[in-house]
Amino acid sequence: MAPPAKRSAPATAARRAPATTPSRRRGPRPRGGWTPWLYLAPALAVLGALLVYPVYQLGLISFLEYTQAQVSGGEPTRFRGLANYTDLFADDQFGQVLLATVGFAAACVLGTLAVGCALAVLLTRVRALPRLALLLAALGAWATPTITGSTVWLFLFDPDFGPVNRLLGLGDFSWTYGRYSAFLLVLLEVVWCSFPFVMITVYAGIRAVPGEVLEAAALDGASQWRIWRSVLAPMLRPILGIVTVQSVIWDFKVFTQIYVMTGGGGIAGQNLVLNVYAYQKAFASSQYSLGSAIGVVMLLLLLAVTLGYLRLLRRQGEEL
Repeated sequence: MAPPAKRSAPATAARRAPATTPSRRRGPRPRGGWTPWLYLAPALAVLGALLVYPVYQLGLISFLEYTQAQVSGGEPTRFRGLANYTDLFADDQFGQVLLATVGFAAACVLGTLAVGCALAVLLTRVRALPRLALLLAALGAWATPTITGSTVWLFLFDPDFGPVNRLLGLGDFSWTYGRYSAFLLVLLEVVWCSFPFVMITVYAGIRAVPGEVLEAAALDGASQWRIWRSVLAPMLRPILGIVTVQSVIWDFKVFTQIYVMTGGGGIAGQNLVLNVYAYQKAFASSQYSLGSAIGVVMLLLLLAVTLGYLRLLRRQGEEL
């Protein structure tokens, strides 16, 4: 007679089943903990000392009456609230300088992006030796100190000894005398020293684009301009956004080129930008609180540009 079938195994499996149900599984433990913050602590300490504290002092002084009399101790420092900002916005020259700064920065950004992107595309078309020569020339422009580059450009466009006027047949035309010609001269120098950053960044982005995508667009009969506009530009949108915001910040804060090439802002302040205007108010006129208020306005404007770009990226679903 055959022995009866064993039923203990299914019963045991049934009893053990609840032990493996998902409700009793523990989720993964959080990784990292305080370790990332420990690694970031030295950098955050340096940034706090070099960035946060000066910004705090800038904002504090903008609410005080702080002139040479307060610096020397002849008069006590008094709280003025928003009076410095009221005086600033009531000044007609501030409005003119603000508009000039926005227009000048916009022209510099457009010129820098156009030259940098064009040369980045050119780097993908030339052979190794011309590519190396162009990269070295661009790095030379990028590494040149600003005051040195400004002095060299002044010599190139000098009305008496500069080679540019001779080549163009302009005689003794002074580029720094007129308002718009002076801004144009400074714009050329700013684009010259800024385009290498855009060129190398965009070139690295183009190299990361799969070659099959570009080959497919070329086989479909797309021109080089159509490939850039319809293929490369959308794929490079995060990179183009980063270099645009960075260029806006740099060009909005231009100081050395204007100060050196126009003699501190041009004739009767016709070439003033906000940074030079703040310098004149704070150090030439000893109105440190008014200069600080100008600095706070610049900081808020640039912060608005950066936050606007980040919001646009979030809407489009892009990632930095």
